[in-house]
Amino acid sequence: MQLPTDTYTYGVWCGYTAIGFLVLTIIAFIAGWGFRFRLVGVTSFMMVLTAGIFSLYLGFFTHVDIPGAARYALAYDNGANKAVVVVSPEIEVDAIEPTLRQAAADLNSYGRTGTNGNDTFTISLRTVLHPQEGVSEPLFLGEVRRSLLVRDDSNIETEVFQQNLAKLKQ
Repeated sequence: MQLPTDTYTYGVWCGYTAIGFLVLTIIAFIAGWGFRFRLVGVTSFMMVLTAGIFSLYLGFFTHVDIPGAARYALAYDNGANKAVVVVSPEIEVDAIEPTLRQAAADLNSYGRTGTNGNDTFTISLRTVLHPQEGVSEPLFLGEVRRSLLVRDDSNIETEVFQQNLAKLKQ
């Protein structure tokens, strides 16, 4: 017999079992059965087990690895539709677009929502230059926009700010 390896399937069947025990517990209380309080424990355990399997299912999302992407750090995230990531000033020009795509894949989640009807998630890529001692200048290198509604969005708009790349090379 082939058993399914999908945790979603196990979660659904565990949920059905929990609902079945809940119905049986309600019947036990109405009928006054002697083991009704044991059924409360079994029902509670099944609900906790169902919640655990569901949370395990949520942890199995695949990670996308974009070739050529540089390491970045999250500098700002409003939790909704805007984020800013920071890279090293020594970043290669060819790594800017893959890094933007990697950030778009990594930071997108089901919990993000648009504000004021805007369902576009915008991620800006910046670095910090130090033109002289004690002076820091943030320099935005690019921006990526993707839909918040579509998980596997193939229409990701990437824009590299060419005018700022000249400052990066100085």
